Amino acid sequence: MGFVDNGTTPGIGAFPAQITPMPTKTAMPTNYINFQESGFSQWTQQYLPELYEAEVERYGNRTLSGFLRMVGAEMPMTSDQVIWSEQNRLHIAYENVERSGDLLNAGLTGHAIKINNTIVLANGLTTAKCLVSAVTADTVTVAPYEDADLNAIFGGSVTTGFKLFVYGSEFPKGVKNNQKSLEPVLKTYNNNPIIIKDYFEVSGSDAAQIGWIEVAAEDGTAGYFWYMKAEAETRLRFEDYLEMMCVEGEKAASGSAAEGVTSGDTLFTGDAKPVGTQGMFAAIEERGNIWNDFAGAAAPGAGALGDFDEILKQLDKQGAIEENMLFLNRKTALDFDDMIAAQAGGGYASTQAASYGLFDNEAEMALNFGFAGFRRGSYDFYKTDWKYLNDATTRGLVQDIDGVLIPAGTSTVYDQMLGSNIRRPFLHVRYRASQADDRRYKSWITGSVGGAYTSNLDAMEVHFLSERCLVTQAANNFVLFKSTV
Repeated sequence: MGFVDNGTTPGIGAFPAQITPMPTKTAMPTNYINFQESGFSQWTQQYLPELYEAEVERYGNRTLSGFLRMVGAEMPMTSDQVIWSEQNRLHIAYENVERSGDLLNAGLTGHAIKINNTIVLANGLTTAKCLVSAVTADTVTVAPYEDADLNAIFGGSVTTGFKLFVYGSEFPKGVKNNQKSLEPVLKTYNNNPIIIKDYFEVSGSDAAQIGWIEVAAEDGTAGYFWYMKAEAETRLRFEDYLEMMCVEGEKAASGSAAEGVTSGDTLFTGDAKPVGTQGMFAAIEERGNIWNDFAGAAAPGAGALGDFDEILKQLDKQGAIEENMLFLNRKTALDFDDMIAAQAGGGYASTQAASYGLFDNEAEMALNFGFAGFRRGSYDFYKTDWKYLNDATTRGLVQDIDGVLIPAGTSTVYDQMLGSNIRRPFLHVRYRASQADDRRYKSWITGSVGGAYTSNLDAMEVHFLSERCLVTQAANNFVLFKSTV
């Protein structure tokens, strides 16, 4: 596995427990290093100049992973499916209601309104407060408090586009309750992990590409690390795919072409069909909020602020979570910069209004993580660029998504497996694991080269595997910024 930089320089201090030098030149998953990673770059650039000069890093750091590590967590699971439930709204309201006289019909299928409820009925800015006098499974009859009938309030020709909500009830003295009980209905969602694999092979003749680094630290740690350029890129690509799959994943719809793929080349045969998995973008498209063309063609600052305030109004209708993170492409990040600068008289002073609670209330810590904070209304926002949206080989190629707003912190949901309420980050990864096998991130070597002696194949095969999915809880608090022009 790749070296995880913990501030220890090879040859100077101790090595992390997950990467251990071997006393002999034996290629194992536990002593593999990637000389492009920051923890080893200084050493390899100094002592391996021929490798440093062999390739110019004209695209800089090409890896994209890290987004989910900033906003979520990883947790094991043992099943083929993860199921969770989310609360419905507490109060009763309906839109797109139609009426015929004082009878409200279309738009109320399976409603929860009860006899003797009092409601506010509105069409545009005209409202009427009514007592519910009769109900059926799909209709409600009302009696206005303020006039003879609804025609007198709204006019006989206004029959569509009504909204209503319940605000209470009224009963006479000394009567029993004739209302039915309302049982809360949980919104249940699910996702399933999928298996992700990758593979690299090098023949015995080409295995000389492997480079060896001998180390000796002050703590007595000594031995050899191995690296190989092509294998390193396969490993980095696979690590990016682990995150990209959680962001881009799509479930296979019933009757879709993907669901019907059962060719031998794909290894899907018989009942083994592609099922897909729901990634973050798909979850927000289905259950979240979409904002098209943020700031539009308006002047910098002014147009962005107007759009942003509309987004705040939508957040007020949802969970009203105080702290949120904005992951943006370059264009939208600049729109936000212009918006904030316009409110600060051309400077960036308004960023100091943010509380930085997510970062122990330290602005310096937020900036070290690449976040700039600002406050608007009752909300704190932490803004950063998201490389995935700018890279020319990922969403930067398509340029249809400008950014995403993600609530910070945790949510409380009912876990069907545990049978109790649990607190989880709004975004978190579930991976398959048990006492017998941990499938979070597996890497192993087979063949007869590089220290592996498992077959008569004159090659070293490096395998990568993970089985995981993303859980996007309370997606109604997320906002996806999309571009349509």
